[in-house]
Amino acid sequence: MNKILAGVRKELKSNIDLEYKKGVTNYFNEKVTFLGVRTPVMRKIGKKYFKNIKDLEKKEIFNLCEQLLKTSYNEESHMAFQWAYEIKKQYTKDDFKIFERWLKTYVTNWGMCDDFCTHSFGYLISQYPEFIQNIKGWTKSKNRWVRRASAVVFISNGWRYYVGKKYFPTIFYIAEQLLTDEDDLVQKGYGWMLKTASLSREKEIFDFVMKNKKEMPRTALRYAIEHMPRNMKDKAMAK
Repeated sequence: MNKILAGVRKELKSNIDLEYKKGVTNYFNEKVTFLGVRTPVMRKIGKKYFKNIKDLEKKEIFNLCEQLLKTSYNEESHMAFQWAYEIKKQYTKDDFKIFERWLKTYVTNWGMCDDFCTHSFGYLISQYPEFIQNIKGWTKSKNRWVRRASAVVFISNGWRYYVGKKYFPTIFYIAEQLLTDEDDLVQKGYGWMLKTASLSREKEIFDFVMKNKKEMPRTALRYAIEHMPRNMKDKAMAK
């Protein structure tokens, strides 16, 4: 196990791009720590080393993921989420507690939040929608990343089936709970959720925006209507 992690870390460090490292932090307002490895390179390394662990028990793979999450480097955290997603077909209901703990303990910026929620966590919830009630509770969290996650977790590919059917009202519930959140990254999160949902339910999202636009921060509103026709955008933006 230690040899795998040591190999990963050695290879990551040998692929540091100082120019990339200098620029990537500009996308974050909060403190972030990057080695400076470009995402495609990091993914390639992750895929290479996953071949060495793919036959391990899920518990052992999750343990390796957590060891990566415990470091301060974003690249290692993203690799942890990459490995967790590789074994998505093995997820069970018991994994919800593990993922929720990871979210609340290790996620410290929007990049980590979005990567985790649009892949591993989103897939888990799409398979076990009974946990939606737990997700709804995240909207009241003091942790900004947990509140953002309550929306972003519904953007995964697995959820595109559900949002068009019986669970679609959940989208509105989450948006209503986060509607006046003062954190701009939470606003962008639920705006992004609405934007994604508008691809299949444009009229419903437009009606929601029109109903709530006086209270909805402009940041969230702009995200929500991004894919809509010009005439809808003009109506939504009009004061």
